[in-house]
Amino acid sequence: MSPVPGPTGPQEQEPSVGQLLSGVTADLQTLFRQEVELAKAEIREEGTRAGKAAGMYGGAGFAGYLVLLFLSLAAVLGLSNVMDGGWASLIVAAVWAVVAAVLYQKGRERMRTVSPKPERTVETMKENAEWARHPTK
Repeated sequence: MSPVPGPTGPQEQEPSVGQLLSGVTADLQTLFRQEVELAKAEIREEGTRAGKAAGMYGGAGFAGYLVLLFLSLAAVLGLSNVMDGGWASLIVAAVWAVVAAVLYQKGRERMRTVSPKPERTVETMKENAEWARHPTK
């Protein structure tokens, strides 16, 4: 069919349903690609921040370790004024063994509650799939 001239000039043909669907599909693909690129950029940026924060936590942990080491040494030297140095060292080591055992038990209890499967994400993905199958519900 050729365009039918009208009072304002030739009229354009309306696009077919197939052309409209093709356009919508192309737009959705572009949108999806852009969203994925945005997510990648955000993840990279957050990963960089998290890496720097983790480095600071590591430094703080090392400094805390040194503090505990020197406090333990001070405790041993302080106790050695009242008893033999060997017994003083043994007492400080026993205190740290108790602390380690308590922390191990608490960590073990908490680890048992950790689920490796992201439950909420799985649930929302199921909901998204259901919506995609039946968008009018």
